[in-house]
Formats: sequence, C-alpha cells, structure tokens
Amino acid sequence: MSVDQKMDGGRRQLLLATSAAGGVAAVAVAVPFVGSLTPSERAKAAGAPVEVDISKLQPGQMMTVEWRGKPVWIINRTKEMLDSLKKTDELVSDPNSDKPQQPAYAKNETRSIKPEIMVAVGICTHLGCSPSDKFKTGAESGVSADWPGGFLCPCHGSTFDLAGRVFKNKPAPDNLEVPPHKYLADTKILIGEDGKA
Repeated sequence: MSVDQKMDGGRRQLLLATSAAGGVAAVAVAVPFVGSLTPSERAKAAGAPVEVDISKLQPGQMMTVEWRGKPVWIINRTKEMLDSLKKTDELVSDPNSDKPQQPAYAKNETRSIKPEIMVAVGICTHLGCSPSDKFKTGAESGVSADWPGGFLCPCHGSTFDLAGRVFKNKPAPDNLEVPPHKYLADTKILIGEDGKA
C-alpha cells in the first residue's frame, strides 16, 4: 500500500466522522427549533373549548365565561324576552341573520340551538367594546321609553336585541357573533366546538 492510498483512507475516515458529527449537530439544533413552532400549553389552553355548567342559570339571568380571551355570554331567556324578538324584527338591521356571524344551527330568530338559551360573544362589532346588559324594558332601562330589552354598548351607543341582533342606524355594522357550541347534556354546553369541523 502506497503512502497516497493510506492518506486517502485517513481522509475518507475523517470525512465520514466530520459528516456524522455535522449531521448530529444539525439534528440537535433542528429539534428545539421545530419544537418552538408548536403552540405552548398555555396557547393550546387559550384556544381550547370551554365546558360550562348552566344548571344554576335561572330564567332572566346571564353568566359570562371566557373563551379564546373573549367574554361569552350565556343567557337563560324568559318567555317575555323571547316574545320581544318578534317586536324587534323590523327594528334590527339583519333580522334573519343573513350575515355569517353564527353557525347554521343558530341561523334562526332566536339565534340559538335551544330558544331559551342564548350563547353570544359579548364584544361589540363596531370597535370591540363590551356592551352592558339592559334587560329591563321601557323607561326603567335608562335607554328609552320604548326599549324592548337587550344590550347597550356604552362606547358609541350601539344597541342589540335579546338575540344579539344590532338595531338599525347604529355604529355597529353587524350582529353579535354566536360562537360554535353544542350541548353535552341539558345543562352542559361546550363552547368552541360543535362537531361540524
């Protein structure tokens, strides 16, 4: 064996050893980088569906839960509240909920799966303020003498009925959003998932 052949064998071993070391180093760098691209546990939790027990929600009451950093209202509407929706049909800008702000199963007059239970994101569609509930009717509401009950956004005066439909000629362009949701039982709602995806 000549000296040149011994050198080529040594170089070949050195080349293989450095290639292997370089490959291991590339994997060692890539694994944490790829891992950093997956959502954190906190981010997963922030977007995760929220299970809500509504067994203690009495007629006429509202509760608020958080989903994806947004307030979600759940209202147990009384018969009087539901009856007011027929009166507001002509006063709201999208009475049939034609704009896609609710899942197909909530595209109805009550904008809900069960007529008495309303689930809506409590953020005004104008500039993102949170409207306040004004369930009392008439002058007692502090809104107007003919107020049928609903929600008032204190920032710019947008008003919504008890189905989250925006009244005509208000700054808010759209109805309140209805998030995807489903019933796990008569008194348990899962917000953020509806089985349609």
